[in-house]
Amino acid sequence: MGILVFIIVLALLVLIHEFGHFIVAKKNGILVEEFGFGFPPRIFGIKIGETLYSINLLPIGGFVKVYGEEYHEGTSVDPKLKGRAFINKKPWQKASVIVAGVIMNFLLGWVLISYLFTQGVPSPTGKVIVEKVTPNSPAQVVGLQSKDSIVRFTDATKTYPITSTKDLISTVSLLGNKEVTLIYKTPQGEEKKVLITPRKNPPQGQGALGITIYEETAIKKYPWYEAPIKGLTYAYSLTSEIVHQLGLTLAKLVTGNGGQVEVTGPVGIAQYTGKAVQYGSNAVIELIALLSLNLAVINILPFPALDGGRLVFIVYEWISRRRVNQKFEQYLNLAGFAILIGLTVLVTANDIIKLVRH
Repeated sequence: MGILVFIIVLALLVLIHEFGHFIVAKKNGILVEEFGFGFPPRIFGIKIGETLYSINLLPIGGFVKVYGEEYHEGTSVDPKLKGRAFINKKPWQKASVIVAGVIMNFLLGWVLISYLFTQGVPSPTGKVIVEKVTPNSPAQVVGLQSKDSIVRFTDATKTYPITSTKDLISTVSLLGNKEVTLIYKTPQGEEKKVLITPRKNPPQGQGALGITIYEETAIKKYPWYEAPIKGLTYAYSLTSEIVHQLGLTLAKLVTGNGGQVEVTGPVGIAQYTGKAVQYGSNAVIELIALLSLNLAVINILPFPALDGGRLVFIVYEWISRRRVNQKFEQYLNLAGFAILIGLTVLVTANDIIKLVRH
């Protein structure tokens, strides 16, 4: 079941991405020669109108083949179809075709996340709960116990409300070695006040107060008219985090610092899909949204053979008003494609090795 769902998920992500290229190319009058799922060799194909729709052997992606896609094809363009060749379109038209796939993946992630918000998602309640109290710590000395909730701190001049773990960490760091008033609530709702001195240099692993904490969450459903706004905000936040983490990963790969880099490919994603299936349909939808946003970020990277790499050449042409050397672009894209295939093979082999070992 996990493998079947993974194939369906992969097909959906690819089709959505390539449909973006396809529909915008059509809208700009570009001849779309082929819409393919997977990479050749071709298994099956059917021509509808002027476009061949194909299913190919390697199910690790997909493609839209537009007429006159590369500049080196210019000499073979039929004069009757000159106006429908990709290379002869205006830079803004070519750019819109390139970024359309990325936009479609972001839109898919946004729509799915918005749907999940209508079904109910864990949302912070604004309560920071004590999970554990370390012996002989400031928290134990004043009687703080597990399940108590931290409300606020006060000193002679200011009140520090606590509604998140981030609030608590920053506040006790600011108030280190100062005696302040801590207001907290017991599980029964009784509010208590104690004098406490957060440690500025606590023993390793204990923290300023000597407690471990977590944010209380509750399942919250959003109405259909509010969910898209919440979904868009969360999709943007998640995409920003993906960009941040990808940047850290690339920095580790380039510098060799920061420990081992964990990267997974189709086999690893198939495993995650199988686990998501066990948790139910909403977990699968959440995974699809996350993968779709990841795909959007990866594809917009300025790397040869990716959408972002193609976009760099178009922007250069747009600004300089001259085309990139045809052979240079062709060879660079071929090299980029070879590197991507090689990385996919290496990552997949690593996933298989980890799977066998476990």
